Amino acid sequence: MTSAQDTRLRLYNTLTRTRQDLVPLDPANVRMYVCGPTVYDFAHIGNARPVIVFDVLYRLLRHIYGAEHVTYARNITDVDDKINARAARDFPGLGLNEAIRKVTEKTAAQFEADVRALGSLDPSHQPRATENIDEMQALIQALLERGHAYQAGGEVLFAVDSMPDYGQLSGRNLEDQLAGARVAVESHKRNPADFVLWKLSSPEEPGWESPWGRGRPGWHIECSAMSERYLGRTFDIHGGGLDLIFPHHENEIAQSRCAHGTHAMANIWMHNGFVQVEGQKMSKSLGNFITIHDLLETDKFGGRRWPGEVLRLAMLMTHYREPIDFSVSRLEEATLLLERWERFAKGHEPAAVVDAEALRLLADDLDTPGTIRRLHRLIVDDGQPAAGLAIADLLGLKILRETQVDAQVEEQVAARLAALNAKDFAQADSIRNALAGQGIALMDYKDEQGQRQTKWEVKR
Repeated sequence: MTSAQDTRLRLYNTLTRTRQDLVPLDPANVRMYVCGPTVYDFAHIGNARPVIVFDVLYRLLRHIYGAEHVTYARNITDVDDKINARAARDFPGLGLNEAIRKVTEKTAAQFEADVRALGSLDPSHQPRATENIDEMQALIQALLERGHAYQAGGEVLFAVDSMPDYGQLSGRNLEDQLAGARVAVESHKRNPADFVLWKLSSPEEPGWESPWGRGRPGWHIECSAMSERYLGRTFDIHGGGLDLIFPHHENEIAQSRCAHGTHAMANIWMHNGFVQVEGQKMSKSLGNFITIHDLLETDKFGGRRWPGEVLRLAMLMTHYREPIDFSVSRLEEATLLLERWERFAKGHEPAAVVDAEALRLLADDLDTPGTIRRLHRLIVDDGQPAAGLAIADLLGLKILRETQVDAQVEEQVAARLAALNAKDFAQADSIRNALAGQGIALMDYKDEQGQRQTKWEVKR
């Protein structure tokens, strides 16, 4: 295994607009937080990109520092006004709390199945917002006591002008941002840029008791509380999509720093670029809104279903900070590459050590396109499939080898059967969906003794 001293990991920091060496606060516990989904609908392909990008970084950190020395937290937002609206729409006959539970359980389970099918490892922690309400309230109370928050109009709000350097991450000057703002729209705010930490809930809305009345948290406070609980007040890396820089990440920084008087929330802030579909912004009105589930399970894109490893490679063929034009031709190119690598690599096992040049490329701000070119050269041009397979493993790319695939699938099929026998149908469905994303079709049947069994085959 490559040691931390051997690998110089340089990452682009949105906060400083420069590439800088990762110098962990504690090399024995390198910590990373990434904003996860709001579980009101199935995750779309834009949501897939940060999952894949930061999974590669997670794998690289584990390779450099050792798996036991890396902590990765990715949250699930399961309290949100969009969730409330979806629950009321989809389950009008149920009470709101039960309807919300149905929406969030279904979509969270689908998200987990989808990202596993994309080859992503489970994070160290996957906290849910609803399980961290006490931590959010403690953070809000600290902000009130330190003079960074106030109560008005049934809300607790963060006072942005109480933080002199607010806006560093996004580069937005607060005075310019407020010029021409219509204060009358929300007249209870001292400043139009102030944002909600806690808001009161009506009897029909979900809520928790608090010192400020029965209510629910604002969006931004959730990640500040969950990251602190699992990673500490200051940690190494915070990641997410480019669209989260403002206001979400900017406001996370404001809350966390002001509540604790710290100089930083995270030392390095990383953001992946946008995803377009066939040259257009993805939107339901254009009819090009595509979920991960659609790509894995249906023929809604290009008239065919796409395996998880194809989707992953298609994402990694572009540098994470650049925009992606997600297209059928890109997926077809990824498919051809994987099939070619499989032909050359069949019968080989990954090398024990990752190629030094590939590791250098990946450690240079996650240069996945360069790393993939190196992988291709080793497998196809240089006759070193074992070296190429080691790189593929580090990227989380599954180049199917029959013996390995058989063992992995049998293990997952056995786990699903155990879940079915225990009547844990959500877990069974999650495993089935993950296998489907790998191109594995399942068929259940009963043996002569009446015991449930499963056959499987590769559909490629």
